[in-house]
Amino acid sequence: MDLGKTTRGAVLGCILVLFTLVLDASGDFVFPVHHKFKGQRSLSALKAHDARRHGRILASAVSGSTSAVDLEIGGNGHPSDTGLYFAKLGIGSPSKDYFVQVDTGSDILWVNCIDCTNCPKKSDIGVKLTLYDPKSSSTSQPVTCDQDFCTSKYSGQLPGCRPTLLCEYDVTYGDGSATAGYFVKDNIEFDERTNGSMVFGCGAKQSGQLGKSAEALDGILGFGQANSSVISQLAASGKVRKQFAHCLDNVNGGGIFAIGEVVQPIVKNTTPLVPKQAHYNVAMEAIEVGGDVVQLPTDIFDTGDKEGTIIDSGTTLAYLPEEVYQPVMSKIFASQPDLKLHTVDEQFKCFQYSKTVDDGFPVVKFHFKNSASMTVYPRDYLFQLKDDVWCSGWQSSGMKSGNGDSMTLLGDLVLSNKLVIYDLENQEIGWMDYNCSSSIKVRDEKSGGIDTIGAHNLSSASTLTIGRLLKFLFLISSVLLQISSLY
Repeated sequence: MDLGKTTRGAVLGCILVLFTLVLDASGDFVFPVHHKFKGQRSLSALKAHDARRHGRILASAVSGSTSAVDLEIGGNGHPSDTGLYFAKLGIGSPSKDYFVQVDTGSDILWVNCIDCTNCPKKSDIGVKLTLYDPKSSSTSQPVTCDQDFCTSKYSGQLPGCRPTLLCEYDVTYGDGSATAGYFVKDNIEFDERTNGSMVFGCGAKQSGQLGKSAEALDGILGFGQANSSVISQLAASGKVRKQFAHCLDNVNGGGIFAIGEVVQPIVKNTTPLVPKQAHYNVAMEAIEVGGDVVQLPTDIFDTGDKEGTIIDSGTTLAYLPEEVYQPVMSKIFASQPDLKLHTVDEQFKCFQYSKTVDDGFPVVKFHFKNSASMTVYPRDYLFQLKDDVWCSGWQSSGMKSGNGDSMTLLGDLVLSNKLVIYDLENQEIGWMDYNCSSSIKVRDEKSGGIDTIGAHNLSSASTLTIGRLLKFLFLISSVLLQISSLY
């Protein structure tokens, strides 16, 4: 008997078994997510991303019983990393995976389509892009301009509409980027239990930054209040209650996104939505820095004809009116008078600091109507650009309303590490500090039971799988080298 061959055979057999176990344990292959701005560190590109996402501010049915929806998300809110959060949806029959940015500031779901002009072919984020082909899905249906969805979307029938004409959409953003296409209806899978037919946009033409690979995903998942949004379509069909929540984890990435009534934890810190607004607007009343209320003009946060303060997961940074930005930043940096501030990309205040920022800078509190307050820690409004270099994630006058007034907008940098509840039935928003790597409990209206919705991280899970696979392959190489040296 050849002991060398026997030993080698046994070892290789074990390797094959272990390799099979690794593949089985990892499940479906998911492409690793790379950070959007990693390597280029372009802060101006980040701000351009925010401007594009909010050009809509500058410019103008599913069957089944109600249930809780667990939407898997990935990404990271760090301005120097991914700079956005995205979800995975299954669309069509047979179903294919699509990665879309989660955005509470827009009102439709759209994905890039097969005949799209100037659609990105690859993504620097690392996900595999997929073009939607209505002809390849057995459940796809065109939406024509005379159908209820289209007439509701545009408050009446479009001029020149005929039963054979498709219902089109066309959105131009603040930086000149645009998306245009037409609406279709097809099956969408949100999780293992929740799926059905829904109307969404089929992107036929992209221009500007929407055609670039740096920020590319398959589309955008709008969770706004309009009838065309995902949450409105789901609620109108009786599929879910018109309530949802997110907990964005910028420590580990990903987080929690659930549709339904959150019953644990109980969020008591709530404020009403400003009525008759297109977005999730709330009434801010004061700002406190380090325990001191900042002296501001009494009417600076009046809502009246203005937009109020917008809560939006589609924006990375936070934007304050110039009259608010200057005194707030002055008070923050007064705690470190010896810091040497310098400007990066002509807009970001940055500095060198080697200690823990939470120990060296003040806590900021935003006060809203109904005595609701939002605590923002230094680790939330400052971000690490590299090594010991930190920058402020708050910007001055970055967004303006339709009449040119500066507005206040709170994006992912402020919302991260908080459980945020959107209760559209009662027209209020609530929040609390929370560990977004843990879980929440949501009522399942269908069964009457309580579902536990845990955290997801599409990027870290896939990266972990690849990392384990590479380590395993390295182990195989080491074992084989040792065998060769023995025989």
